[in-house]
Amino acid sequence: MSSIRALVVREAQDQPSITIEELDPATLAERPLKVRVAYSTLNYKDGMVMRGLGRLVRSYPHIPGVDLVGEVIEDASMTFQPGEWIIATGYRIGELYWGGYAQQATLDPAWAVRLPPALTPRHSMAIGTAGLSAMLAIMALEHMGVQPVNDAPLLVTGAAGGVGSIAVAIASRLGYQVAGSTGRMSESDYLTRLGATTIVPRSDLETGPERPLESEHWLGCIDSVGGPTLARVLAQTRSRGAIASVGLAGGAQFSASVMPFLLRGVSILGIDSVNAPQTTRTRAWERLSELLDRDLLDQLTTEITLDDLPGYADRILSGQVRGRVVVNLHPGL
Repeated sequence: MSSIRALVVREAQDQPSITIEELDPATLAERPLKVRVAYSTLNYKDGMVMRGLGRLVRSYPHIPGVDLVGEVIEDASMTFQPGEWIIATGYRIGELYWGGYAQQATLDPAWAVRLPPALTPRHSMAIGTAGLSAMLAIMALEHMGVQPVNDAPLLVTGAAGGVGSIAVAIASRLGYQVAGSTGRMSESDYLTRLGATTIVPRSDLETGPERPLESEHWLGCIDSVGGPTLARVLAQTRSRGAIASVGLAGGAQFSASVMPFLLRGVSILGIDSVNAPQTTRTRAWERLSELLDRDLLDQLTTEITLDDLPGYADRILSGQVRGRVVVNLHPGL
């Protein structure tokens, strides 16, 4: 390939500029694994990078895209063979290192796992980092003994977003009674189709707790909101329950009492999909390939191209994106 298309973010005085450019593949960093990228995704963090928020990017110009799936062109380390398909997420791809918004990528082989045979490349990115985070959250809850019961639901906050949508679908498939919290009540039917049995308005949770301990509503929680919502959920989680914290759309700070920890034994579990060990990643991807219905994945996925991406940055940051957004790097092929 003599040139590759890429979304390039360049430093500017007020806000980074975003352009779609033709690049010489030789401009990519020298790394052992060279991949022809088929699909990437749009995540909240990608929106932040495109808008220059959070000081995630160390140097410009930069290519975002924290996820990618592609076909191996060559691998000097001999970890992968040409023609194999790999998924790469985390490890600061798309932040510290150039990411998936280009038709080629060069990677450290340690950043990649093989595409499970049961998944198509497109479906793997319909899952992406969001789905991986959701699966890691459920695995963490399982490890803490949070198992499905009939008398208490598992709460998923930010349920109509990327992490939340996959979390609702997986948890329902595993037998949990799922309560989906959202600020977009118009998405109630969508969440019900994914498997939610109860819809909770975001306003019920976003003000923080009225008391250190409130009535025990939740078996556990997968929380992508943080802030006052996390504090409220903590006060309402039942004895020996656990909360998997996977995001901060509602704020990075929260103020809460230690009473739920001391008197109910509630745990908060931090989910770090960026640096999760490869053995854990591999197992998570295997379970995702087993648990997620392909038709359901298609229903919660929107496909766009590189040219569409700039217009989506503000949409995902303002919570106006439903489910998952897959970026096709080679439309028409």
